[in-house]
Amino acid sequence: MLCLLFQLGDDRYALDTSSVEEVLPVVHWKEIPRVATGVLGLFDYHGDFVPLIDLSHYILGRPAVLHMSTRIVLHKYQEEGVAERLLGLLVEAATFTFHVEPAEFAPAGVEVGTAPYLGPVIADNQGIVQLIEVKHLLPSDVKTQLFLQADHFTTENVADRVAESAHAVD
Repeated sequence: MLCLLFQLGDDRYALDTSSVEEVLPVVHWKEIPRVATGVLGLFDYHGDFVPLIDLSHYILGRPAVLHMSTRIVLHKYQEEGVAERLLGLLVEAATFTFHVEPAEFAPAGVEVGTAPYLGPVIADNQGIVQLIEVKHLLPSDVKTQLFLQADHFTTENVADRVAESAHAVD
């Protein structure tokens, strides 16, 4: 499996790239007030509005630092019985990938019931890397906030509605 290496604070984490659509530079996003901690807002990806989560803020409680190596990982978020959605994950120091056999990851040995997204670990000469399991990242209330009406809105159909509204005011 190919993994993308990144950091949260001083610790290293990885994402399985099999569900990654693209790794993007940081783009402008539209903030959404009164959403869950760590949810930055929405950004436009080829005509689709994609929710953006700051993993550092979501997991550690502090915003990501915007360095040259800070990236948006466009993740194909999938749940059983639900259509695949794109989810943007803002991560720091996303500059390396590595190949590993899934069996090389070992259980962390610590159960964190409030953080089911913390997956197994692997060690290298620089220390421990923990896998983030994105499918377990979002609690149901956050999924509802982010994806409730996502199928109905793209930049094209919203632009059409705005244009129609503007004509109605004339």
